Amino acid sequence: MTDLYRIEKLDKKFVWHPFTQMIDWEKDQNIVIERGEGVYLYDIYGKAYIDGISSLWVNVHGHNNSELNEALREQIDKVSHSTLLGLANVPSAILAEKLIEIAPKSLKKVFYSDSGSTSVEIAIKVAFQYFKQKGRAYKNKKKIIAATSAYHGDTIGSVSVGGMGLFHSIYKPLLFETIRITYPYCYRCPFGLKHPDCGLYCAEEAEKIIRFHAEETCALIIEPMIQGASGMITMPTGYMKKIERVCKENDVLLILDEVATGFGRTGKMFASFHEDILPDAMCMAKGITGGYLPMAATLFTQEIYDGFLGNYEDNMTFFHGHTYTGNQLASACAIKSLELFEKNNLLNRIQPLIIHFNKLLKDLTSLETVGDIRNIGLMAGIELVKDRDTKESFEVKRRIGHKVIIEARNRGVIIRPLGDVIVIMPPLVIDSCTMDILMSVIYDSVKAVTL
Repeated sequence: MTDLYRIEKLDKKFVWHPFTQMIDWEKDQNIVIERGEGVYLYDIYGKAYIDGISSLWVNVHGHNNSELNEALREQIDKVSHSTLLGLANVPSAILAEKLIEIAPKSLKKVFYSDSGSTSVEIAIKVAFQYFKQKGRAYKNKKKIIAATSAYHGDTIGSVSVGGMGLFHSIYKPLLFETIRITYPYCYRCPFGLKHPDCGLYCAEEAEKIIRFHAEETCALIIEPMIQGASGMITMPTGYMKKIERVCKENDVLLILDEVATGFGRTGKMFASFHEDILPDAMCMAKGITGGYLPMAATLFTQEIYDGFLGNYEDNMTFFHGHTYTGNQLASACAIKSLELFEKNNLLNRIQPLIIHFNKLLKDLTSLETVGDIRNIGLMAGIELVKDRDTKESFEVKRRIGHKVIIEARNRGVIIRPLGDVIVIMPPLVIDSCTMDILMSVIYDSVKAVTL
């Protein structure tokens, strides 16, 4: 018991946790995870918890997966890392081919990095440099269009295109200017309209903004079908297709941020497949290695890649790279993860589970404090409100979302809130019985805290 107590003390003494007010952490009792098995995590005292958010949206095939473990061991016995700067390696080349095979057919080249933030940073820099090198006719195409309430990562570039005031406003003096379009938030429509009677008015407004700024814009970046960190805000059908069309018509590169939505989370391999979107660039990370190791990739069209080809003295090289770019261990896990998708017919196998998940989510509507439920595939957000009729939110200082997830932890479930939106995103291999337990705990936790 002494050793376990020491681990807790070490954490509180030395570790600064992300997105965490540490004054609360230091006084609260917190969970220290020791191991995982399937969809369960176990703390240092042996208590089991259902991993209801896939360890921040990354775990796909379950913890301690024997085949992923073996793929990692096999690669360790060969080499753990060698640079991709001036050298190639076996697994990153194989993985690149596999990523292009499963990605939208417009994408032909893979640029590796190590996180969702860096994958976005790369897309932004490439878009800017691409038009700068294209000729004087494009010299004014320097700006980025992004959506309201967007979250694209934590680096300065990705924060610049982000639109979440709580996370980003303090850094405003450091950020570059971004043009905004309205992301559709039907539950709290900023135009005061109601879908579908609105006729996708938000998309029409976005089209006008894109056309107006096209000559000064190099790219538009957006999270397709669902915004993650802003509260699991889902797009109405047709919005994304309209954005794609106006970007193509006005020579604005379309960058899709599929960091959260990629690798089966929405019921398809990528969210862009729901409306057959063909982007110019696509960012992926999180689930790429099945939740084993940090890795990211930004995929580009052949046309964009060709725009960087030239003699060395032409200075058209993309001077960007990360130390662990294309790391062999991460690449080996990613390859095995994609093999498991195919071997286990995973995307088809989860379709009945998605239907079951939808039914369980509907049960939550019986709770008076559940204002809205937004979901696609196995991604969901439950927005809690003080008054369902008026959509009045709870006072921020009450921290209702935080209290719900603490209650769920006490009942053996790990989830996280986005304000007062409760996020549910379990590993894709969760079975229906465990899903029943997960949703029952969430139901009881919301009820215990809010009613």
